[in-house]
Amino acid sequence: MELRAELLKSIWYAFTSLDVEKSGKVSKSQLKVLSHNLYTALNIPHDPVALEVHFRDDDDGPVSNQGYMPYLNKFILDKVVEGTFDKENVDVFCWTLCAKKNYRPKDGMGFLLDKDAFHLWCIFNFLSEDKYPLVLAPEEVEYLLKKICLAMSVELSCVDMEDFISQEPVQLSGITVWAFLDFVNTGRLTRGVENDSVTMAIDKVYQEIVGNIIKEGYLWKKGHLRRNWNERWFSLRPSTLHYYVSEDRKECKGCIELDHNCCVEVLPEKEGKRCMFCVKTLTKTYEMSAPDTKQRQEWTTAIQTAIRLCVEGKNSLHKDLKLRRRELREERERRRTTKEEELQRLCLLQGEKESKLAELELLQEAQRHSQAALLQEEQKRRQKHEELQRTLQDQLQQAEEERDNMQAEMALKDAETDRQRKRIRELEEMQLRLEEALHQEIRARQNEEAYRLAQASLLVEEEEKMKVLLALQEEQEQYILKTQREKQELRQEMVTKSQALEEAQHQLEKVRANRHRMDQDIATAQRKLRQASTSVKHWNVQMNRLMHPIGPGGELSCERLSLGGSGDPVVRGPSLRGSSLHLYHQRSEGEREKERERENEQENIEEKECEESVSIIGREERRLSQASNGDMDCA
Repeated sequence: MELRAELLKSIWYAFTSLDVEKSGKVSKSQLKVLSHNLYTALNIPHDPVALEVHFRDDDDGPVSNQGYMPYLNKFILDKVVEGTFDKENVDVFCWTLCAKKNYRPKDGMGFLLDKDAFHLWCIFNFLSEDKYPLVLAPEEVEYLLKKICLAMSVELSCVDMEDFISQEPVQLSGITVWAFLDFVNTGRLTRGVENDSVTMAIDKVYQEIVGNIIKEGYLWKKGHLRRNWNERWFSLRPSTLHYYVSEDRKECKGCIELDHNCCVEVLPEKEGKRCMFCVKTLTKTYEMSAPDTKQRQEWTTAIQTAIRLCVEGKNSLHKDLKLRRRELREERERRRTTKEEELQRLCLLQGEKESKLAELELLQEAQRHSQAALLQEEQKRRQKHEELQRTLQDQLQQAEEERDNMQAEMALKDAETDRQRKRIRELEEMQLRLEEALHQEIRARQNEEAYRLAQASLLVEEEEKMKVLLALQEEQEQYILKTQREKQELRQEMVTKSQALEEAQHQLEKVRANRHRMDQDIATAQRKLRQASTSVKHWNVQMNRLMHPIGPGGELSCERLSLGGSGDPVVRGPSLRGSSLHLYHQRSEGEREKERERENEQENIEEKECEESVSIIGREERRLSQASNGDMDCA
């Protein structure tokens, strides 16, 4: 499958070069010539009739790429046998067809030789993905140019490279081979380098990537029969290690087959040879000597890499490296997509936050309306109190008139009047205390509302910090799992992430501490509210108990006094307390459970206080009943 994919890349260039009008179709006569040359290059028996038979039902018009593919697969590619042909001949044929139409150096002054351009074309096809039209990712182009510059022992110009990659067509669709060759032909990457050096560098990269050669070079090898040392040119591939008389590779002296049974060992100096190592197989041991220690290390590492590829069933080092680079690009793309999705989620969260703020504003407006209603109700109470005072004054006037008429009972009535006046003064004092208690209750409710708003803001901040903390933890865990092989290179980034996580945890602890303080403040405000409600309840009871008639005005005045003057019952403290529960139901479930626990504790305390209040009220009732009985006896 890999061989077929590589052949299709070259054939695609040949087919598109025959499409002069760029309509996606080629005439049958041109396809016959193309197929005939492919038969020859791939060493397949010629079948000139197959093309006519395959396209017999078609009209006389040209054939598209999709229409030619079934014939190409059935009659050509399915008959290809690996090892019976030289793929370079196929590449040369396809390059010859497509270069005449597409490869035109500017001003006719091409910096590259035709052979160099052909080698770059082959390398480009090898590194490109199996997607048509064939293009190369900017990262792969940068990798290839770095390899060529490294082979020339020059440094890649980052400025020129970035100018080329930052072009809009490159960013949108990728880099075509013709744009790549035009860029190399400008000579901006090889300033001051001779053409021979460029040719040698391109040929070296071509042999390494396309020729599947891991390493080449001269080594001294010890013979098996004569046991003498000879200098040989070694060429290492994933499964073999060939050695030749010279670097032209015309006369092969032997081949070492590499498999999972082979190994490489470093040998000590002997027989006047330094930097020695050996390759052990099941049948033989090959002793070799490198020019220096660095070369020995490179050769041993390269041979171990070849053995590893053979064990893993891989036949090309650079295909494995290409797959890894593609996985890294896909991983970066996934991370970029994930970041964009996270930004979208943050925008949604921001919108939700704004809607919640709008809801809070509505709640504040409702609170202001409720406060205005409370003020109106308080004004009504004051009016009722004034009416009650006027009624009491009328009753006092009537009592004075009756005192003039009843001189016989003057002494008793005077005493009764004094007692009633004392009660009125006590009632007025109680009314003042009641008003003060109501003001305290209103202030306590306002404080509680402010504390609850502050707590809501702290809860929102805590949730945001928790989300950031969880995101940082998840990103750190994924990052540690996926970058174990690059731990040394990314250690500084991991330290930075850990510091960010610690800072987020520290901020979360601060937020929790602030939330705890706000909970305590809310509990204090609620306790003050309950105390104010209890005080209001207590003074209402006292006021109702002390509302007795001054004289024998009848049962109607007593009823009016007990009902608060106009027949309306006095508003109790608990009625005010119900409005404070409006915001309580808008909290989260966790906060409600905590509030329920705190309210249970406060209810227990309130029950005790109520019991004490009931006992005090009972004693006051008994005292008043005894006083009333005494008055009756006196009467």
